[in-house]
Amino acid sequence: MGGDSALQVGIDMGTLTGGQPAKLDIEELLATRLLVQGNSGSGKSHLLRRLLEQSAPWVQQVIIDPEGDFVTLSDRYGHVVVDGERSEAELAGIADRIRRHRVSCVLTLEGLDVEQQMRAAAAFLNGLFDAERDYWYPVLVVVDEAQMFAPAVGGDVSEDARKMSLGAMTNLMCRGRKRGLAGVIATQRLAKLAKNVAAEASNFLMGRTFLDIDMARAADLLGMDRRQAEMFRDLKRGNFVALGPALSRRPLPIVIGDVETSARSSSPKLMPLPDAVADVEDLIFTPDPEEFARPHVRRVPPAPRPTTDILAELSRATPISDAPLPSVEPRASAPVLSAEEREERLSAVLSEILDDPQSGYRTDAALYQDFLVRARMRRVAGPPMALGDFRRRVAVVRSGVDEETAAGEAWGTALMLSASVTDDLQGVFLMLAKAAIRREACPSDAKIARAYGTHSARRARRLLGYFEEQGLIIVHADFSGKRIVGIPDLQAETAPGAADAPDSDDGALAAE
Repeated sequence: MGGDSALQVGIDMGTLTGGQPAKLDIEELLATRLLVQGNSGSGKSHLLRRLLEQSAPWVQQVIIDPEGDFVTLSDRYGHVVVDGERSEAELAGIADRIRRHRVSCVLTLEGLDVEQQMRAAAAFLNGLFDAERDYWYPVLVVVDEAQMFAPAVGGDVSEDARKMSLGAMTNLMCRGRKRGLAGVIATQRLAKLAKNVAAEASNFLMGRTFLDIDMARAADLLGMDRRQAEMFRDLKRGNFVALGPALSRRPLPIVIGDVETSARSSSPKLMPLPDAVADVEDLIFTPDPEEFARPHVRRVPPAPRPTTDILAELSRATPISDAPLPSVEPRASAPVLSAEEREERLSAVLSEILDDPQSGYRTDAALYQDFLVRARMRRVAGPPMALGDFRRRVAVVRSGVDEETAAGEAWGTALMLSASVTDDLQGVFLMLAKAAIRREACPSDAKIARAYGTHSARRARRLLGYFEEQGLIIVHADFSGKRIVGIPDLQAETAPGAADAPDSDDGALAAE
């Protein structure tokens, strides 16, 4: 920007004072992070929207959106919208799959109270941060109203929620770069933003600011004299001062360009009042008879989209920079299959996929894509199986249940209990239930991780903790320290098993 070195990928943020284009080096931004500051009405959200629109073709994006303003990006740019009104385990799982499939998304927190927003954002950011090394692709993580998620001091929320949210934001800004996470944080009040989070940004876009304490913080970050900070009071809406390796080596004023999408809400506009009416007192104080019959409707936040719907959208989405899967359409003359033939072909396709030793480490969305293509190759016309049904069958197969156990009453109860957890966790729960019903050794962390599609033993232990929090299992140890998992609703528990045993050695350990 403004005569700096040549940019490999420069996105247009607007114009400089002289009319030249204001370029932002997106590759440099991924390495150095960005802080945006501006009081309400300064054009801060407009700036973020311009940045997101211009960089959408180049990099995966994740937006933490407290007010639901950025969900409109989904219509034009294909962002998946994730409603924040979910359990922390669900949000972490969705975040992990977002990284695996390199799909841009908006986490909307509209309708949640402040503490719920902090917890949801923290769970989602931690899910992004905990992704396995194979999926550390570059992601632009935009957090609007960052002072809410990284407060400088405690407020009206619980200390646990504050620490959880602040820790996730600190990880994003301080340790996220090596994991491909590039933080872009925006705030109305620099003085309310935790200093260790703000200090990690190397690029700055400062907008209109009125309070002395915020101007002083802005001047310190930009390396300006305190007296020069008075200029921030005079900035017009949409005007910002830019500084940083991705922007300019010296402070430069820029005017943010136009955007192609708009927020669902906008600033109020002045409009003339209606003409005065006669008997205005009667109009206001006399109730309409229909008011007494009209039910009082309490506004509630919209219901979150089911997790299976988001998984289906992820499975259909085209990963950034990856070619789409070839479409294999059935011929118009495909033979009509009987129900038995259809089930036989679908079962054969499912067995082909799951017989692959590496299938345990592939996500269900990727397996589902493979399943659809193979089913079409087998001339199975029409939609062969919904994603939810597919995941259910995969979960049962991954549990390792045999025909005798599957025919028993206890297994029916286990299937009923598994419906209370999200689809991605059902395979793990059913594996534990099968081991308890058959009095087999408790699965090791490695085996639990494989059933979940990961190599992370830590994540496997977190899953057990989640099941225990939901009251589905009880985890305890025998006198030698081996783990036992009990399932109260089945009145059964596993035999002791070593938590740190390798996956292939579980049988040998159980025999000891």
